[in-house]
Amino acid sequence: MDLLFTIASFLVALAILIFVHEFGHFWVARRLGVKVLRFSIGFGRPLLRRQRDADSTEYVLAGIPLGGYVKMLDEREGEVPPEQLHLAFNRQPVWKRSAIVAAGPLFNFAFAILAYWAIFASGETGLRPLVGEVAPDSIAAEAGFQRGDELLRIGDRPSPMWDGAVYALMAEALEHKDLRVRVRDASGAEQDRWISGERLADLSEAPNVLERLGLSPSRPPLPPVIGELTPGEPAERAGLRVGDRILAVDGAPLEDWRAWVDLVRESPGAELRVEIEREGERLDLAVTPRAVAADGATIGRIGAGVQARDDLLEPYRVEVRFGPLEALSQSVHKTFDMSQLMLRVLGQMLVGQASVENLSGPITIAETAGRTASYGLEYFVKFLAVVSISLGVLNLLPIPILDGGHLLYFLIEWVKGSPLSEQTQLQGQRIGIALLAALMTLAFYVDLSRLFG
Repeated sequence: MDLLFTIASFLVALAILIFVHEFGHFWVARRLGVKVLRFSIGFGRPLLRRQRDADSTEYVLAGIPLGGYVKMLDEREGEVPPEQLHLAFNRQPVWKRSAIVAAGPLFNFAFAILAYWAIFASGETGLRPLVGEVAPDSIAAEAGFQRGDELLRIGDRPSPMWDGAVYALMAEALEHKDLRVRVRDASGAEQDRWISGERLADLSEAPNVLERLGLSPSRPPLPPVIGELTPGEPAERAGLRVGDRILAVDGAPLEDWRAWVDLVRESPGAELRVEIEREGERLDLAVTPRAVAADGATIGRIGAGVQARDDLLEPYRVEVRFGPLEALSQSVHKTFDMSQLMLRVLGQMLVGQASVENLSGPITIAETAGRTASYGLEYFVKFLAVVSISLGVLNLLPIPILDGGHLLYFLIEWVKGSPLSEQTQLQGQRIGIALLAALMTLAFYVDLSRLFG
């Protein structure tokens, strides 16, 4: 069921983002007087097809959902009747062709702005950036971070929630300058923590910013009460039931659920003597965690989940809401800021200053689509906004075969007064295909590396 949900979420995300991009090309082409022959979501054999009459646009849903296209009337792709030459794409002035090509990525950015506006105006819910553990001898420890610190501002960026704080740290890490982090400590006093530019440079090499910094978010202590069991797994076979409270393991009292998880993970194949409380009675059970491979190591797993308690999270939750106009300003700024960050990360990856682990291929994107969809609509919409921005940025890169490559051709045509030769354009397309193939291969490799540890 989880796999089907992930696949379905991925396909829904693809359909929405492809539609937005291609609709940009389609809408502007129609407004500028260019005839659109086909609007297709997907490639390959059509699954659904609709056309009002022989002279109108054909709408297609095709079987390979990895893109789409808008086919316009064009003399380079077939014979055009003389009476329709004025409707052909290739007969349009440079500014019209440029507007049509640029519309796809621009609609991706517009979609992100609209998505963020809806979230900011309706209220964004997240977790307060409270520091839990600070790893010894870490960058955070050197900077003086302490347990209970609440991150208020990263440089000039406010950080009301953890996701905003992580994003701000990623963006500031690219500057390689000393960074001031404003915090409210456990006593309520505001203080500044300084991270040196030299140490900050290390954070831009990989996407796991908090781990490299040496910070972990503060989490509420979860009572060690069984909330769910996986049929056939060691916990169920040992006789554990939903509602059981774990009191002690091998005679040692248990503090909370996290301590229980750590014990299980560290004990693959080893019997654990567990004392539990069930309906007022104390019972002793023996549980042997099953050995499984995860992230290149062998850990124990018993197939049990914690009992969820929303009341424990309330002190950690925060909601940020803006008025309609302020939400629009914030969404435009957020979209621009993220676009800039993505470009800078791409640039640093090209020169070896950022890790290729920052790349995400179809597998990672599909997993993220399923995970965010399971969290709720707000998280899924935020995921769509981020991917839409990345599509806009990627498509505007001056690589032949992408929209940015076509815009580069049009710029050269405008400067020299005539289009590039067909042979030159064809050679450029070959180079573009090779570059995209190399990028996709690298993204797949990074995906598979993550998947298999």
